[in-house]
Amino acid sequence: MVRAKPEPVQVVKERRDAALAALVARVPYITFMGFEFERRGDELTAIMPYRPDLIGNPTLPALHGGALAAFLEVTAIISLGWSLIWPRMEAGEGVEVMPALPKTIDITVDYLRSGLPRDAYARAEITRAGRRYASVRVEAWQDNRARPTVQAMGHFLMPELEVQP
Repeated sequence: MVRAKPEPVQVVKERRDAALAALVARVPYITFMGFEFERRGDELTAIMPYRPDLIGNPTLPALHGGALAAFLEVTAIISLGWSLIWPRMEAGEGVEVMPALPKTIDITVDYLRSGLPRDAYARAEITRAGRRYASVRVEAWQDNRARPTVQAMGHFLMPELEVQP
């Protein structure tokens, strides 16, 4: 049995980055809100760069709760989508055709402290992912990950395994 020569690291990185960019591009709201995603291996970190129009209470000033909730929901959906394409991508299958994205069933947001006028970061942990249903816990922070600003628990309807354009 002859073992195939491994792909160069740069080729693997480019394939993964292109797949993430294609996944994120499927949700126009992400661009509208200015959310970004960084990838380290199979782990994603979402970033909500600060903009003055994200302030909900100018007296404090504090980030708008709706912007924070949307940030968490989008982070969960993209993380679930990433978990769907990662095994295919790593198996060498093409991801030119992306699967449908999960649909939100419900999401509960806990506001732990005021969001300051600065960048926010979030990571999602998939606590259960079945064929039809997934549970995701998402946490966002600003300066210190040990002091989260907001957290959420969401339930999502998983797409059929058939790929859709």
